[in-house]
Amino acid sequence: MTTRSLLVPYYEHPAERPEEWAALVDAAPALYGVVLNPASGAGQAPDPAFIDAAGQLRAAGVRVLGYVDTAYARRPHIEVVTELLRHRDWYGADGAFLDQVATAPEALAHYRRIAVAARAAGAATLVFNHGAHPDPGYEAQADLLVTFEGPWETYRTLDLPVAAHYCHLVYAAPPGVRPATPVHCAVPGAGAHPWGTLPHPLEPAR
Repeated sequence: MTTRSLLVPYYEHPAERPEEWAALVDAAPALYGVVLNPASGAGQAPDPAFIDAAGQLRAAGVRVLGYVDTAYARRPHIEVVTELLRHRDWYGADGAFLDQVATAPEALAHYRRIAVAARAAGAATLVFNHGAHPDPGYEAQADLLVTFEGPWETYRTLDLPVAAHYCHLVYAAPPGVRPATPVHCAVPGAGAHPWGTLPHPLEPAR
């Protein structure tokens, strides 16, 4: 039985990279979920190409997680919730991937409110991308916490905590790299836009 271990943030347009999106659909049994990010969030209007891509993923049994930037608790609650609802209504997202989530306990109340709103909006799966290890209080708010996001050269030097509800996202990774957490992603992309590539096994030959 294939383990659904890959959480894939893939920030490319389906109309421009159809082979890669098809590869994601084909890899459905291995996917924990795919992060849908039409325009650094849901955008200002529905995008037909993303509607189609999200529908194909859902039909294949893949979680579709709408991307929302929370700006380390600086973004107002209403803006975050509005984007969550757009992802749900426009793309049928059944979960949410909250990016740039704070790590300090002072922001817990803010994210607790967001988590309640996300669940009320139908988010069956909620992922917090802290990018670093957060205060333990966040663990009760989300299904999955991204406790590392960064390059392989940094990741390989660290001895990070591992748990079933932690996820490590690694870029600039050579072939064969498998992060330590049960749910993970390692891609070859580097620079300012590493999440424009898929994990090595899924990346089409160029």
